[in-house]
Amino acid sequence: MLADGDKVISRFTIRGTHTGQLMNIPLTNKEVTVTAIVIVRFENGKNMEAWGETDRFGLMQQLGVIPAPQPA
Repeated sequence: MLADGDKVISRFTIRGTHTGQLMNIPLTNKEVTVTAIVIVRFENGKNMEAWGETDRFGLMQQLGVIPAPQPA
C-alpha cells in the first residue's frame, strides 16, 4: 500500500476455489490465485474515485479457458 497526496494505491492477492458459475464459465472446483491493484482518490476523507485492475487473463488461464503458455 502506498499513499501520496489524495491517492492510495494497494496491490493485493485474491485466493479461492471456483465453485460456481463465473462469467458464463461452469464451475471447475479449481483453486485460483489472482493479483489486483486499486487506486483510490480521497477528498475530505471520503472516497471520491476508484480505479482497479484484476489479472483476468491469468484467471482465465488457471480455469483452463485460455491455454497456459508452453515452455520454449
